[in-house]
Amino acid sequence: MREYGFVRVGAAVPEIKVGNVFFNIENIKKCMKNSEERDIEITLFPELSITGYTCADLFHNSTLIDEAIKGLIDLKKYTETVKGVFIVGVPIHMDNQLFNCGVVLENGHILGIVPKTYIPNYGEFYEKRWFSPASNLRSKNIVIDGDKIPFSTDLLFQSKKNKDVTFGIEICEDLWCTYPPSNELTVNGATLIFNLSASNEIIGKKEYREGLVKSQSEKTISAYIYASSGCNESTTDLVFSGASFIAENGRILSRGKRFSFENEMIYSDVDVKRLVYTRYKDISYMGVVKDSNKVFDVVEFENLIEPKNLNRIYDEYPFVPKDEKKRNSRCEEILMIQAMSLAKRLKHTNIKKCVIGISGGLDSTLAFLVIIKAYEVLGLDKKDIIGITMPGFGTTNRTYQNAVDFVKCYGATLKEINIKDACLQHFKDISHDPKILDVTYENVQARERTQILMDYANKVGGLVIGTGDLSELALGWCTYNGDHMSMYAVNVSIPKTLVRYLVRYYGDTESDEKRKKIIYDILDTPVSPELLPPSVSGEILQETEKTIGPYVLHDFFLYHFIRYGASPKKIYYIACNTFKDTKKEEIKHWLEVFIKRFFTQQFKRSCIPDGPKVGTISLSPRGDLRMPSDADYEIWIKELNELK
Repeated sequence: MREYGFVRVGAAVPEIKVGNVFFNIENIKKCMKNSEERDIEITLFPELSITGYTCADLFHNSTLIDEAIKGLIDLKKYTETVKGVFIVGVPIHMDNQLFNCGVVLENGHILGIVPKTYIPNYGEFYEKRWFSPASNLRSKNIVIDGDKIPFSTDLLFQSKKNKDVTFGIEICEDLWCTYPPSNELTVNGATLIFNLSASNEIIGKKEYREGLVKSQSEKTISAYIYASSGCNESTTDLVFSGASFIAENGRILSRGKRFSFENEMIYSDVDVKRLVYTRYKDISYMGVVKDSNKVFDVVEFENLIEPKNLNRIYDEYPFVPKDEKKRNSRCEEILMIQAMSLAKRLKHTNIKKCVIGISGGLDSTLAFLVIIKAYEVLGLDKKDIIGITMPGFGTTNRTYQNAVDFVKCYGATLKEINIKDACLQHFKDISHDPKILDVTYENVQARERTQILMDYANKVGGLVIGTGDLSELALGWCTYNGDHMSMYAVNVSIPKTLVRYLVRYYGDTESDEKRKKIIYDILDTPVSPELLPPSVSGEILQETEKTIGPYVLHDFFLYHFIRYGASPKKIYYIACNTFKDTKKEEIKHWLEVFIKRFFTQQFKRSCIPDGPKVGTISLSPRGDLRMPSDADYEIWIKELNELK
């Protein structure tokens, strides 16, 4: 796992008794042992976890403070027997003041102590009654159990095994303020932020708190690990729930159970390599005004645990939300983006007619539905949408009938132009035997269809709307100057796996039963260019995914390769963990196909028509991907072939 850039982090919320250091230490030890058993490399505990957060004026009592330090020393020694880095909360007396601190422990040592920067003293919080802010600190070191330990907010903790695994510490209120310490910590190299917290529950706070964690992790392009005090804290005036989260760049990877009296723990594998890549890809990340006088001291840790198996779930469909409600909302948003982009183009050109090739397949169905939506936005007559079906040598009765019925049922204008005779004439012109079912046989048909669409659009003064999708562009699965070309390409940044869900959403929300039935049948039709003859019984024989591989895999490869710059070996690793029912040899084979086709087919992407960017990934040469058409793929294939 380490070679792929993963680090396993956890957040523990132990059962405590307020003021009972002995009891609390024993439960923290149990959590530490549990953490080791789960191969968690860095584990976070809540704010003041050794004493409890709600001790109030007991913090003024020397017995509690002395016992807390004894407990800390006990935990320090205990870490000689358990592997891992642990961050615990404890009150520490220093410079004639009491500080609310996060303490980092590993392998029998206290590595560093970070005091809380911002002390809340409003509403239900009275922390200034007991604690001083970090700005009051005069000393930079403290001696505990005979060891001199760095004591500062300007500490970064870095793994000796992987410099990308560097973390900083915030404590509760630090996150809620205008300028959190994590802003500086991350700019200076921290990829992970650990927040020891004590956040009570009131109505609406749950969502706001989680939003803060997500937002700060996204703003700082970091992993943010958050652990808050549990419901064993005093309920004199407040209730605590033990809220805990692990977020990575705006996404919650793990969320803890709230309102439990038992020890609770969550953990997940954070992809620090992804975070580092995202930062250097985002050039504006370091374009910040920094405190030029602030120097961070780096404290190294051993990082003794190395998990063997990935404990993280990746989506098989990274372009498609799992949650149905979110997915439906996303589909509506995407369709509107596509429709408005086309509507703007029609307004700008003052063109009222659209010409589209209708095949009875998914891509042309989606593009046609986008045109329908654009015409509804502009209040245009749908009879000016001209759907042209162009039967060829591979057209089946099923797709032909669906194409015809589909155009008619939406009130658009249907035109049928059979391309067989024109293609046969062209075969004759170029001396190609039509019995040879090769790439020439297929591309002649594709280019004939594009010529018809372009010429007919010229005739009626219309725009040819492209139907090709993002996945086809990535693989180069389109005929150069054939279906590769149009006057405006509405599907250009929609991957094949998402096309299906968009069409299904349109079908699910369609009130007309006839339209709904046609859409559902199109969804059930195998993906095919229908350029080769069908079977004797008229069934589709040429299925795209049997030739170039499953789109679910290719879209997965594309997402991680483009979005996060993942290497072939890492893509293979996470794909094998995600597609457990697919043989590893098959994943490797199709990944090699993806890499080779992605590199060799760039020339097609270098001259694609205009079209809207919809999601995080676009292959437009004017936008997200500026790639040489003659780049060599050897080092990527070499890395893949080295895998066992």
